[in-house]
Amino acid sequence: MEFCPNCGMRLVSSRDKKAKKPVFHLVCPKCDYTKHAGDKPSVVPKPIERSPQESIAVIGKEEQKLRTLPTVRVECPKCGNHTASAWQVQTRGTDESSTQFFRCTKCNYTFREYS
Repeated sequence: MEFCPNCGMRLVSSRDKKAKKPVFHLVCPKCDYTKHAGDKPSVVPKPIERSPQESIAVIGKEEQKLRTLPTVRVECPKCGNHTASAWQVQTRGTDESSTQFFRCTKCNYTFREYS
């Protein structure tokens, strides 16, 4: 890794496509300082390519049954059950308290409580 002597930015590897044989340069993206890097760069960036199937996560029916949220005793306004999963989300400004959400373990009704 090399840095620009003018501005201190990291130099990026670039290949001169007009030349008959590959010629590599190290170029500053900020001030366009260029340094000859020779016939082969020390590190060649290699893009990571993923197929669309690799980026899709499928959650099966068994995994959906897993309950990882904590449960608390609170009455569900819809069915009257006294157990619900709970989590908190910062829905307003950072200087205000977070909103607590509950999901009934019996009917899956989601309700909230402002603190």
